Amino acid sequence: MFDFDYTLVDSSRAVIACANYALGKLGLPPASDEAICQTIGLSLPEVLVQLAGEKQRDKGEAFQRYFVSLSDRVGNPLTVLLQPTSATIQALRRCGQRLGIVSTKMRYRMEGLLRREGLLSHFDVIIGLEDVPAPKPDPVGLLLAVERLGLTKDACLYVGDSLVDAETASRAGVPFLAVLTGKTEAAAFAAYPKVGVASSVAEVPVVVGCA
Repeated sequence: MFDFDYTLVDSSRAVIACANYALGKLGLPPASDEAICQTIGLSLPEVLVQLAGEKQRDKGEAFQRYFVSLSDRVGNPLTVLLQPTSATIQALRRCGQRLGIVSTKMRYRMEGLLRREGLLSHFDVIIGLEDVPAPKPDPVGLLLAVERLGLTKDACLYVGDSLVDAETASRAGVPFLAVLTGKTEAAAFAAYPKVGVASSVAEVPVVVGCA
């Protein structure tokens, strides 16, 4: 199972545009591209806190509403697959692996992008923000995916690029593989249980014995 942003895709252009649009609608100053990219993978209310401070927490729902309203228009057009994604997914399916995604992104948007790229049919389960009562690092989404796959936790692997992903896997009791295609350096994963640290998802087939 995979995280989505910075694990399978690069949505940074879309996130930067949508975050600054939402900040502007709230009368707040824009944030730098780097600051916004550092928040990718967090829930949108938490993104607001990271960008504008704790005193703005009560505006989290409004921030999310404005962010999503623009993202519905520009999110997928400005999002691209990371280079190894397509070949990796196809290799894992040829090997008989069952695949899933667990993300804080809305499921309908992930499905639309994967459909555009011809990859949607390769995934057995996709869990997005609208499917769970709480976002990552709450483990509920990952546990739901395990249940829908009909597998035990130790028979699964969660692949992600952030400490949020690492904490989610740890709290769920699911083995974790870190990838370095996001904004988190290898050393930052030292505090979390994991099967390893990979440069990208291209290494996943080897990790799971498919190559």
